[in-house]
Amino acid sequence: MAVAATNTLEQVDWENPEQIGLWQDAWQRFRRNPIAVIGLIIVAIITLSAIFARIVFAFHLPFLPDYLAQDPANADLGFFSKGHILGSDYLGRDMLSRLLYGAGISLTIGVLTQVIYLVIGAAIGLTSGYLGGRADNLLMRFVDVWYAFPDLLFLLVVVSVFGASLFTIFFAIGLIYWVDLARLIRGQVLSIKEKEYVEGARAAGSSPMKIILRHLVPNSLGPVIVALTFGIPRAIFLEATLSFLGAGIVPPTPSWGVMIHDGYESIFAHPVEVLLPAVAIAITMLSFSFIGDGLRDSLDPRMRR
Repeated sequence: MAVAATNTLEQVDWENPEQIGLWQDAWQRFRRNPIAVIGLIIVAIITLSAIFARIVFAFHLPFLPDYLAQDPANADLGFFSKGHILGSDYLGRDMLSRLLYGAGISLTIGVLTQVIYLVIGAAIGLTSGYLGGRADNLLMRFVDVWYAFPDLLFLLVVVSVFGASLFTIFFAIGLIYWVDLARLIRGQVLSIKEKEYVEGARAAGSSPMKIILRHLVPNSLGPVIVALTFGIPRAIFLEATLSFLGAGIVPPTPSWGVMIHDGYESIFAHPVEVLLPAVAIAITMLSFSFIGDGLRDSLDPRMRR
């Protein structure tokens, strides 16, 4: 039975090469999922393009027009018009440059908000699941109260109080969906702490912190990684929603939501100005969803042969 237990992701000993091989096997299964690989490639291309654009703008290289440069005489141009590969907006600003700069903002918010999710959610979920009893009830009631706040209303209130800025939006979005992660981690901990190897570590005199870091945290990583991956497109969409409503990134900084807001008034005359950032958001969210699906399948021990 001890040998059979090593053939799942439910027990991971990071000092045992055979156990580490389970995660290598998960990576191999992920690579065999073409949809997930396509999503990963698209995200990599978007990320590299955003980094390239930041370097170009930082050093004033001639590869891209300045994303803030206005040219009203050449406003609302179509594709491949007068040096604008994807055309220009209503102020004559280059659409490609603004899309690439906005990609950096959206990806930054999408990824960094997961840090807040993880810090708050892991702290509350681990504490609640491991201690149990009154501490568990108290923390879960706090989670229920926090979960009752309307998401968009909470974001609008925070932005109204502290002002619209990149840090405020990042912080506000990070304070919303950690409750889902806290519940997920709590459920994982409640299940894992009853396993034989955790009981054995407790009987051997291991400290609670050692049990948490050595057993509970590593064995909860699979579902947590999947949840964080799915959280990235959700954060990107929230930022775009706030910016579209005029409560997000402050213009002229070109986030994708700001671009949709700017082009909305001329959507019928020049629909491309709205469609380009909207398609960029859709492709990015879909790609992260593909990655999340691939991770969920590859990290599921029931998928192993």
